[in-house]
Amino acid sequence: MLRKIGRLFVIKNRFEAFVIIYALALGATARGSAYLTQYPGFGGKLLFLATTGAVFLAGAAILDSLKAKKELAELRAAAATDRNASA
Repeated sequence: MLRKIGRLFVIKNRFEAFVIIYALALGATARGSAYLTQYPGFGGKLLFLATTGAVFLAGAAILDSLKAKKELAELRAAAATDRNASA
C-alpha cells in the first residue's frame, strides 16, 4: 500500500515535470515579490533573482533526471534483448 502511495510522488513524464516546474516558479515569484516588499531596493531585487534562478536550476535537474531515467531504461531493455538473443 505504501508503494502505491509512493508512486504518486514520482515524476513519470515531461508533462508532470513541467507542471511541477510551473508550480515551483509560482511559489518562487510569490516569495520574490515578498522579498521586494520586505527589502526594497537592490537587496530585494537580488533575492528575487535568486529565487527565480533556483527554479531554473531545479527545472534543469528535473528534466535531466527524466532524460537519464529514459536512457537507463532503454539500455536495460537493449541488454535484456541481447541476453535473450544469445541464449
